[in-house]
Amino acid sequence: MKILIVGAGATGGYFGALLARAGQDVTFLVRPGRAAALRERGLRVVGRDEEWTLEPRLVTADALTTPYDLVLLSVKSTALAQAVEDVAPAVGPDTAIVPLLNGLAHVEALNARFGAPAVLGGVAKVVTTLDDTGDIRRLAPLAHLTIGEQDGSRSPRVEKIAAVLGEAGIDVLVPADVLTAMWHKWVFITTFGAVTGLMRGTVGEVNAAPGGPDLGPTVLAEAAAVSAAAGHPVPEAERKATLAVVNAPGSSMVPSLYRDLTAGRPTEVEHLFGDLVDRARALSVPTPLLDLATLHLRVHQARALAADGR
Repeated sequence: MKILIVGAGATGGYFGALLARAGQDVTFLVRPGRAAALRERGLRVVGRDEEWTLEPRLVTADALTTPYDLVLLSVKSTALAQAVEDVAPAVGPDTAIVPLLNGLAHVEALNARFGAPAVLGGVAKVVTTLDDTGDIRRLAPLAHLTIGEQDGSRSPRVEKIAAVLGEAGIDVLVPADVLTAMWHKWVFITTFGAVTGLMRGTVGEVNAAPGGPDLGPTVLAEAAAVSAAAGHPVPEAERKATLAVVNAPGSSMVPSLYRDLTAGRPTEVEHLFGDLVDRARALSVPTPLLDLATLHLRVHQARALAADGR
């Protein structure tokens, strides 16, 4: 299977590295600056008592000319529009695109550009980050992908992709309804992001403060209400799993959105929060805390973009 990984960051880089290490035909579509760094240093995975390096096959957008069997799209939502145009030459009539972004707006954008039959649903659960050297640092053992056809069918191509991913040591799930799985991940990531982003603290710091343990359940209730109104109710087991993360005493965990926020970088506010609260309004679901988190992030976004000269 000929595989193109769009982006060699913390998520796409990690899953692509596992596939390449397992002997799959993997190419990374990267920008010139990242390409230069990877050619000099290699694609390195460190942390969790492991350290390994591979020499990745790289391509930049100007040199992309032939279709691939599988495209794993793993970029920040702020780079999505450009990535969609960059990857177009790699999408042929038999290409399967698996996006690994949170939220849902990206699926709608990909459907509009390439047609819904080309686009699978995808959810990534992995705790990695790019460190200051550009290495992929693994912070927890989780390495899980959920994939599926948007219409819920169990297609041969999904089975084949799942087999390839599984052979690379990736834990793969093919659910009956991948869009529901995407909604539930969206509920988790916005709850996690709102709790830590609004309070500007780790999970442990928030829950150590008086009243802190009440915030996670209240935000989760709002996000889950939007999901339910959209036709994707969150099971009690998943609610408990989310609360186990956002209410964990002493936890140092934070989402990538929090790291961007505290570093003064732009965030995915519109893709993750703006889109969710817009859907909430359309569904007549009140979300006061998520509205507040969205406003907070929008103020930060304006400052961050101004600092970048945008």
